[in-house]
Amino acid sequence: MNEDALEIKTPWLAYYPEWLPKHFEALKFNNLSDFVIQMCRTYRDRPAYTNFGSTLTFDDIDRKSSILAAYLQQKLGYQKGDRLAIMMPNLLQYPITLYACFKAGIIAVNVNPLYTARELEYQLRDADVRGIVIAENFAHTLADVCAHLPSLKDIIITQFGDELGWGKGMIVNFVVRYIKQLVPNYYFEQSINYKHIFLSSELPFQAPEIDLDDIAVLQYTGGTTGIAKGAMLTHRNLLANIQQVTYWVGKGIDKPGMICITPLPLYHIFCCTVNAMCLPSLGMHNVLITNPRDTKSFVRTLKSYPFSVMTGLNTLFRGLLRSPNFKNLDFSHLRFVVSGGMPLDKGVADEWQNVTGNVIIEGYGLTETSPIVTANLLYNEGFTNGIGYPVSETLVKICDENGMPVETGAIGELWVKGPQVMKGYWRQPQETEESLKDGWFKTGDMATMDARGFCRLVDRKKDMVLVSGFNVYPSEVESVLNAHPDVLESAVIGIPYEKTGEAVKAFVVLKPEKKLTEEELRHYARANLTGYKRPKFYEFRSELPKSNVGKILRRDLMRKEREKMQAPAAS
Repeated sequence: MNEDALEIKTPWLAYYPEWLPKHFEALKFNNLSDFVIQMCRTYRDRPAYTNFGSTLTFDDIDRKSSILAAYLQQKLGYQKGDRLAIMMPNLLQYPITLYACFKAGIIAVNVNPLYTARELEYQLRDADVRGIVIAENFAHTLADVCAHLPSLKDIIITQFGDELGWGKGMIVNFVVRYIKQLVPNYYFEQSINYKHIFLSSELPFQAPEIDLDDIAVLQYTGGTTGIAKGAMLTHRNLLANIQQVTYWVGKGIDKPGMICITPLPLYHIFCCTVNAMCLPSLGMHNVLITNPRDTKSFVRTLKSYPFSVMTGLNTLFRGLLRSPNFKNLDFSHLRFVVSGGMPLDKGVADEWQNVTGNVIIEGYGLTETSPIVTANLLYNEGFTNGIGYPVSETLVKICDENGMPVETGAIGELWVKGPQVMKGYWRQPQETEESLKDGWFKTGDMATMDARGFCRLVDRKKDMVLVSGFNVYPSEVESVLNAHPDVLESAVIGIPYEKTGEAVKAFVVLKPEKKLTEEELRHYARANLTGYKRPKFYEFRSELPKSNVGKILRRDLMRKEREKMQAPAAS
């Protein structure tokens, strides 16, 4: 255990079940390449991933990821440390591409496929990516900006049905492109067809020497300042979190082949680690949900599989509970459900338990921590209204503004230290220095810890808005709105919204004599912000509240919004 354990109190260890290791002396693998290869060999003929009713075994995934890794090495000349972006929803192509990166020592850069051209250009430019594997539904966005990305050399385009087999794949691709018309026109001077990579003769895969401290994934986050930054997650970071999570949930997964439903996007760090690494390492069979917003189709999929585990978040659970057919499903195989990404509401948790007979296990983590930091124990009897205990080999302390530990039960900023804490921010030494102190990551989240070491979140990063588990930073939205020629200034806050937990509200001041309408502003936002970042509500004002030095006071706006919402109830 780290020497800090001698100074930092760790009362939570006394509440670990006897089967849960308090510490681990060493990692089980030398790197993620070894991890993937051993995992696939262990469960070779068992189902690994299913999507649109088609299944790939662990052996299929191993073979295909090696072919792709060899192609990147031998045909395209990728070296260890080159960056490859992955831009797609939950498809079978995702784990194949991710594992290929791990095997070749290539840094995987996860990209939200719903990004606007502006957002995509920024991330790909900042990461200095050499190539991208992209679902063609989103290729038009890349086409709009690739001329401004001098480092981007290789564009590998895949269709939704490329891994579904010849017959089903053709049908799915035809429906997506021609019936549902989900593929806008795009053009590249040169690109690579994903399927053609696997039709050519197999090239020998050459495993490079990969160190534990080499970067494995570059995961972008707004961090605590709102400036988009790439968290450098190393092979050590991710292997440690894999070990921490599998220790935590392993008691509930007592045989290979148990089914996990995976509706959250694999490009999000929560599912990237938990669903693409932790659960497969226990032999679990992931059923990938490409579009969880289609609740009817989602519930039909749930009916087709005797699922034992599900990962999700509050808004997804609420949506399922409102589906009339969900309550008629067979939940007899369900062992546990994991919630992350946003706070879990008591009402949702209680109703879920009443309907399914199963308790949702809430955890807490951040992009910068690979991501899991704390979690509730696997077999709680009900909703705890907390984020649980620190996972194995993790130190947590609650600090005041000066970085000193507060009294037990007092509110302070949650700091975390452990092997899962990132190496730093990509090419952002100042941001790294401000966020990390002697190995401690300052989360910016306000929390409490009781005498048992059980943690509860009190508030989040002071201005961040959490929409369906995605971070929205007001400064980014404001900068986009303020760039409109008719806008003088704006302020953005989060307000409670039942469907998504929170929604973005924008207060806008127009320039003199300008007549910009709300619909015109919405149209402008659609072109410059991905869906969850766009303001749901607008309010035009003649001025915004400001401090005596001219700083816009978002807190005043938030306070007045709360007063407005409470007024009807009070009357």
